[in-house]
Amino acid sequence: MNQTFADTIRKLRTERGLSQAQIAEQMYVTRSTVARWESGSRMPDAVMIARLAKCLGTNTEFLFGLVSGREDTPNIIMVDDEGIILSGGLPVLEEVFPDANITGFTRPSEAVSYAQNNRVALAFLDIELGKHNGLELCRELQQINPQTDVIFLTAYMDYSLDAWKTGASGFLIKPITAAGIRSQLPRLRFLPGGMKTNE
Repeated sequence: MNQTFADTIRKLRTERGLSQAQIAEQMYVTRSTVARWESGSRMPDAVMIARLAKCLGTNTEFLFGLVSGREDTPNIIMVDDEGIILSGGLPVLEEVFPDANITGFTRPSEAVSYAQNNRVALAFLDIELGKHNGLELCRELQQINPQTDVIFLTAYMDYSLDAWKTGASGFLIKPITAAGIRSQLPRLRFLPGGMKTNE
């Protein structure tokens, strides 16, 4: 628990007149994630600290200096080039995985950088990512950590055969729902014992 970090980011947020929900929306995390950072019960990783510094108008190195230690909470990511899809999907993931660190990315490169610095247990990937391809992102993430489970998200069934060739664990049609996510859980290959779900 790092109360200095928690108190500092709460103070900076308040000074900028931002709510936890507004910070969460800008960072593609859930409001409860921001609340946990501000209570000191969880700590953001390097990628999140850089995003947080930008949102709070402060120096990244300053926030890094306040951080002392990291936790072993399972990391779940969602990658979609549409911010509105992330905003709608992250709370659903949090409903199913209340004890996980859940982070959203609109850029595949940011997701790869995050995965290089954090063990990603589960990744929800859009297949069409602007100029990029979710199938290739899946391969990159699994090269970084072969035990990353991947569930593809798409609005088009046409991709299902290509998706299965990547070694993904599941496939969901958008929009995602808690029931849809739970239906995919038995297919996960490497779901860590520490990752609890709400049934």
